[in-house]
Amino acid sequence: SAQTSWIRCSFAAIKLTQNVRDEGPSSSPHKHTNRLANERSPYLLQHAHNPVDWYPWGKEAFEKAKSEDKPIFLSVGYSTCHWCHVMERESFEDEEIGKILSDNFVCIKLDREERPDVDKVYMTFVQATSGGGGWPMSVWLTPDLRPFIGGTYFPPRDHGRRPGLKTVLTRIMEQWQNNRPALESNGERILEALKKGTAVSANQGESPPLAPDVANRCFQQLAHSYEEEYGGFRDAPKFPTPVNLMFLMSYWCVNRSTSEGMEALQMTLHTLRMMALGGIHDHVAQGFHRYSTDSSWHVPHFEKMLYDQAQLAVAYITASQVSGEQLFADVAKDILLYVSRDLSDKSGGFYSAEDADSVPASGGPEKREGAFCVWTASEVRELLPDVVEGSTGSAILADIFIHHYGVKMQGNVNPEQDPHGELQGQNVLIVRYSVELTAAHFGITVEKVDELLAAARARLAEVRKSRPRPHLDSKMLASWNGLMLSAYAHVGAVLGDKDLLERAVQAGNFIKKHLWDAEQKIILRSCYRGDDMEVQQIYPPISGFLDDYAFVICGLLDLYEATLQTEWLQWAEELQLRQDELFLDDQGGGYFCSDPSDHTVLLQLKEDQDGAEPSANSVSASNLLRLSHYTGRQEWLQKSQRLLAAFSDRLTKVPIALPEMVRALMAQHYTLKQIVICGQKDAPDTASLLAAVNSLYLPHKVLMLIDGDADSFLCQRLPALSSMTQQGGVATAYVCQDFTCSLPVTDPQELRRLLLDGTTDAQAD
Repeated sequence: SAQTSWIRCSFAAIKLTQNVRDEGPSSSPHKHTNRLANERSPYLLQHAHNPVDWYPWGKEAFEKAKSEDKPIFLSVGYSTCHWCHVMERESFEDEEIGKILSDNFVCIKLDREERPDVDKVYMTFVQATSGGGGWPMSVWLTPDLRPFIGGTYFPPRDHGRRPGLKTVLTRIMEQWQNNRPALESNGERILEALKKGTAVSANQGESPPLAPDVANRCFQQLAHSYEEEYGGFRDAPKFPTPVNLMFLMSYWCVNRSTSEGMEALQMTLHTLRMMALGGIHDHVAQGFHRYSTDSSWHVPHFEKMLYDQAQLAVAYITASQVSGEQLFADVAKDILLYVSRDLSDKSGGFYSAEDADSVPASGGPEKREGAFCVWTASEVRELLPDVVEGSTGSAILADIFIHHYGVKMQGNVNPEQDPHGELQGQNVLIVRYSVELTAAHFGITVEKVDELLAAARARLAEVRKSRPRPHLDSKMLASWNGLMLSAYAHVGAVLGDKDLLERAVQAGNFIKKHLWDAEQKIILRSCYRGDDMEVQQIYPPISGFLDDYAFVICGLLDLYEATLQTEWLQWAEELQLRQDELFLDDQGGGYFCSDPSDHTVLLQLKEDQDGAEPSANSVSASNLLRLSHYTGRQEWLQKSQRLLAAFSDRLTKVPIALPEMVRALMAQHYTLKQIVICGQKDAPDTASLLAAVNSLYLPHKVLMLIDGDADSFLCQRLPALSSMTQQGGVATAYVCQDFTCSLPVTDPQELRRLLLDGTTDAQAD
């Protein structure tokens, strides 16, 4: 529309000011302090000393806008967002811009990770009106919260043909004075169109689409966007997209004998292998960076997000199950080592993220992207001077390390990947040769190379500890903690690692203690690390959203299958009943992202994309199916089918947008196997049967343990289980489909064969 055309905003224009960097920590007392100083969100606290009269999202700001009849300026971002730092420094620390904002607008700062519901509404508006989206997001609203103009990043002053924030604010003030009815009706019209355009619902009696057809189309769409040389999807920037990889492994599971099935597996394993070798994987301090700026997974955007670590750990451990390759299990453990060390709170919770930018070890006030993670060749030579006995040409440890990890004297970062010269002369480690080739090159054994490289990495990790660390976003979100709970449960179960399982239980207890209001029976969205390292809450706390419930329920189901402690199953059932009460769309099927009774959230959205995180509706479709098998509640099976029917248009046309939901659709089509183990929980014979189950990737199964107690949670819910008993006094397994069961099995190898029956004797070549 005419009103919005002059601030159309897209990522292309964002490159203009990327050469400006964060200031270092200031020792002088703050000239300004606003009410964000009372908040706990690290993102809001980053703006607590701006010369802007910021309000957090809430009643106080809404009432001020109404009483003074002023438009609202809503600025949305998150604490590890590079462009949010840039806009904060350039515009929100600018006295002149701060005064214009404070005098003429009610200014609201919002952390999108605390309030994803509000973020989604206004991002939907910005994408619809400007054709682009991203953070920081800048939206102008009427006092009753209706958006009328929006964009993303604005430079402070005009830059070429791009208007600066000062100009934009001046024009909006003029329009608000002289053309307000047109602004408001224009915003209203767009909002109404969005309400219609974003509606997702099923007609009465509609069935979900046919799973094999949808899965084939999803596979074809992914194969079409697959990049063969380095794996991954599309060229650059390249994101890990674990939802795609998990779909492909599920697809392989039901299509093992076809060329498509083998192609799906090959695509997945190649992608995971290339990512593990690439610079997106932190070879010195573990974990994965957000994405790669090039197609070879070499130079990353360096921030590390909790949700990436969680989903990638599951993808890698699954790849180890299907391939039997140790590399994948090692990477999964390596991710959890990073999370346990750097993203874990002593209470058992998990922090959200680490920033990309930090102050270089050489000093100086300016933060630089990747400074914490990169190395010069001379640093490496200085740190690794040891002569390697018996190597060709009496090499030193540095020679072997430099060869293996592609380190160059002039730095190994292509200038195209470094438009602002921050990585000049620096090296991002990337594995350039197999251990075998490196061993051959230096005339030493493979074992010796492994040992030397591990020692070199450990030495570099020690040096890194003395560098200034990137900013840590220490808020703890229920949804991401739920994802991480799943990761520890999965990896712990597959590896039979008691420490990882203990950490998973600790995480489950943390969520119950700090992110669950037992009186009101609601999940809380977030809690925070206090100044004395204690867990803090804000008042009133933020109530949980759909993804908090869905991801925590999924985590609890995974925790039950990993530990077979029934309390987690019981709590999952309680949470699902609560989720249904709070978010279910009785009319159209599926779940709303946020509580429909919150009138400050103008659009009732159902997330229809599995992106960086899976959509909560996709995860809920699986949760409902699994819970129906654990509890015998048939209505949950029906709710799951109704949810899938509501999304059938999207599933049929663009299944690539919902790979996680396609997995749920497949699970429903192929029906879940119930694997029932009768035995004493900690007995060795029970453990052997469980190890056989956990060694296989079985996407369509529920696992349960019966220990002879007829009053147990499971026996009460599923009376048919009472007839299953141990044979000859030893642990016994039954494999059932719709409670038609196999003959009892007591031998772990026989159980493995039974679970693979109808496919092959081995998981994958």
